[in-house]
Amino acid sequence: MDLGTLAFLTVAGFVASAVDAIAGGGGLISLPAIVAAGVPPQMALGTNKFANAFSSSTSSLRFALSGKLAWRLVRWQVPCTALGAALGVRTVLALDERLLNGLIIVMILAVALYSVLKKDFGERDGFTGLTPSGIAVGMGFAFALGFYDGFFGPGTGSFLIFLFIRVFGFDFTVAAGNAKLLNFTSNVVSLVLFALSGRILYAAALPMALAMVAGAWVGARVAIKNGARLIRPVFVIIALALVARLAAKSLG
Repeated sequence: MDLGTLAFLTVAGFVASAVDAIAGGGGLISLPAIVAAGVPPQMALGTNKFANAFSSSTSSLRFALSGKLAWRLVRWQVPCTALGAALGVRTVLALDERLLNGLIIVMILAVALYSVLKKDFGERDGFTGLTPSGIAVGMGFAFALGFYDGFFGPGTGSFLIFLFIRVFGFDFTVAAGNAKLLNFTSNVVSLVLFALSGRILYAAALPMALAMVAGAWVGARVAIKNGARLIRPVFVIIALALVARLAAKSLG
């Protein structure tokens, strides 16, 4: 790759990881940028997972150091996410991709509308504790979204944030921190499998990873400082952008 292309990917990686640390959806920026640089689709996916693993590890650490992780819950969810991601990468689904896109469009649009219409959604931390049934539900959606992230991916962070708020009553900041840790888990598992299959372009992945570490640190710091008043509108914008992207892909 020439220096101009690497510079373009580095800037795209920084911006993508900063946005992703705030509300998820950074893949809307990073993956199209890699494809636009001329990297073949499968190689682009692996390269993106490599860079994202570094990004999500950084933002997870930033949230953890600020006390914005629900360790008692996510410790049960991490292995479920890892197992789901491994199965997702390895599984070839028979479901038609256009149908899958349609289902995801409806789901993300519903999440965005709910967040807009319910004015107090994610504004306050209403978490009241864990129960065995609550842990089971959390493990279930961690596995399901790990699997989804492994084979498809768009909107994983947005879905996780929504479920952490809707199911457990966390505010946007803690929900985002929890989501980043589970995202990191699925990214690492996917990264290993893509690496073993030789689907990572390291010439692009390494500089992007460094830029995304910086972007994730900045984005997480901004999110923690501003809380729901920033995360909520960015979350809705990212969700609607995902809907537009998937709709365009389906129609195309």
